[in-house]
Amino acid sequence: MAEDGRSRLAPWIVGGAVLLVGVALIAISDDVPPPLQRGVPAPNFALAPLGGGERVSLSHYDGQVVLVNFWATWCKPCEDEMPAMQRLHRSLQGEPFELLAISVDRGADDVAAFRERLGLVFPILLDPEQIASRAYQTTGFPETLLIDHRGRLVERYIGPRDWDDPVYLERIRRLLEGV
Repeated sequence: MAEDGRSRLAPWIVGGAVLLVGVALIAISDDVPPPLQRGVPAPNFALAPLGGGERVSLSHYDGQVVLVNFWATWCKPCEDEMPAMQRLHRSLQGEPFELLAISVDRGADDVAAFRERLGLVFPILLDPEQIASRAYQTTGFPETLLIDHRGRLVERYIGPRDWDDPVYLERIRRLLEGV
């Protein structure tokens, strides 16, 4: 008889467990923002620049084309793409364009040493708590987003790139024509 009682309760227990899991998934999904897609406004952020000073927001660059790169000093592919980013930054100086490299490293000293070793002069912002990284829904490093002069997401690039390659320069220059 005890076995019959258990067999009658089993469907109720399984059903209750399924219901609890469903409720938990619904509760969690309310906290997950919809995926960032082309054409949506890029999330604003306010991050400290390497070396100190006023926090830098994406909104500071309204009216400009912005390349936002998420990276870390411990990421070899990130390091490999930095010289090309430096050349891209140099080739577009004087244009309404900015390159913002957002480091997710915990220590600013490591980032400063990295910048000095590679001779980087473009702005480096610090996101040790990965607040901006989460807002941009990054999945790894490096990950880069191209934002047009209206503040809308144009493209997401996952992995390293040769940023001074004519393909990327042309894409950015086409966006600059609309500024």
